[in-house]
Amino acid sequence: MIKLENVHKSYGSTKVLNGITLEIKSGEFISLMGSSGSGKSTLLNLVGAMDLPDSGSITVRGENIVTYNDEQLTLYRRNKIGFIFQFFNLFQNLPVFENIRIPLLLQSIREDGRVREYINLVGLAGREKDYPYQLSGGQQQRVAIARALIHNPDIILADEPTGSLDSSNSRSIMELITRLAEEMNKTVILVTHESAVARYAHRLERISDGVLLQ
Repeated sequence: MIKLENVHKSYGSTKVLNGITLEIKSGEFISLMGSSGSGKSTLLNLVGAMDLPDSGSITVRGENIVTYNDEQLTLYRRNKIGFIFQFFNLFQNLPVFENIRIPLLLQSIREDGRVREYINLVGLAGREKDYPYQLSGGQQQRVAIARALIHNPDIILADEPTGSLDSSNSRSIMELITRLAEEMNKTVILVTHESAVARYAHRLERISDGVLLQ
């Protein structure tokens, strides 16, 4: 499904990733665990085509996305990737319903029934017209999860999805991500520095100073 080969990435004189090689199977849920500055979020951004490596290849379903032009990269991000962020990244001036359906609108899809279905899936029925400021942190992350899944992407990239939540909400959110990923057969890469969160994955990879630890 996803194969990184000898991936290097630097920002200025700072080397962030140093020869990363990693394979992830379709439907696999992996946790990428490391301390701040270890390179884990950079690796996630490269798989999501938010940035490109300096060298090496990133092959997704047999295609090296490093060779894509700008239009292909945009379509890849829009159609193949669902992002879940630590700070939710919701539009504060839009209600729950409109936040969730943004990925569909980007594909010129207007299926209000699908939006309501995903609102129900994440346990927010009745909150469709609420704005993010009216929701708890855990509820906002549920909106973000629905938004990440609604356009049926192949890959879910979760960057510290529980980093802004207390332990109770963290468990609830991880149980939801795990259940929906399994039911929908999504490939998930989760970045975290918390061992309790990393344990929800099928496989744990540790990264330190831009290198995967054996």
